[in-house]
Amino acid sequence: MSVILLRLLILCLSTLGILWFIIPIFTNRIINIGNMTGIIFCSSVFLYTLLTNQINSIISTIWAIDFGKIILIAFSLLLGIIICLVIIASSLMIHALHKEELNDATVIVLGCRVYGERASLMLCERLDAAYDYLIVNKDANCILSGGQGSGEEISEAECMYRYLIDLGIESNRLYKEDKSTSTRENLAFSKLILDKYNLNSHLAIVTNEFHEYRAQCIAKELGLNTFSVAGQTAWWLFATYYVRELYGIIYQWIL
Repeated sequence: MSVILLRLLILCLSTLGILWFIIPIFTNRIINIGNMTGIIFCSSVFLYTLLTNQINSIISTIWAIDFGKIILIAFSLLLGIIICLVIIASSLMIHALHKEELNDATVIVLGCRVYGERASLMLCERLDAAYDYLIVNKDANCILSGGQGSGEEISEAECMYRYLIDLGIESNRLYKEDKSTSTRENLAFSKLILDKYNLNSHLAIVTNEFHEYRAQCIAKELGLNTFSVAGQTAWWLFATYYVRELYGIIYQWIL
């Protein structure tokens, strides 16, 4: 493949990447550190590919200065560390999705955004995954975990309860945990329900694919035995939330 064709390919891919991260802004009004990072990264690749000679000339000029060498070496080291962290975190995220699934485990659905009384798309994805598991595993119970946030007219737990009831899941299989405001609280407060009602200690954490690893890490800290039942994230949202989750994982590692 010629250099020109390679550059055209990179330009096309980086443009598609920019669009992939921009779509959530227009479809769901989602602006977060995930799509902002993605847009900046893809735009940088696009500009470097488009202006390779000019940028390389600037880099050569900076390299000719002693202090410039220090800056470029430090930047290269930082970039290398970031790439390594992304690879490690991504590998762990994939591994978390492939734990052996157990039958009739207690399902914990982690809360997500509710608009008024309506479940957001990602919450629906989680609930659909929980429904599929509960239909197959008739003896499994389900803890619905999520409090009431700003702009939410009911708690996330209540919204999830109504959603699964409408799909035909029996109410006596559903337990509402409606006080939590974070993933850690989701799991910690659900553990209290687990102990109170003596539910099966084998847990299926239901959340989106990108979130399973971090949720399982927190569950392990709380002494919970878990595997994943992941909701399938819409393609136009996946990249944005995957990148945002990378920040969450690295932040958790630092703490």
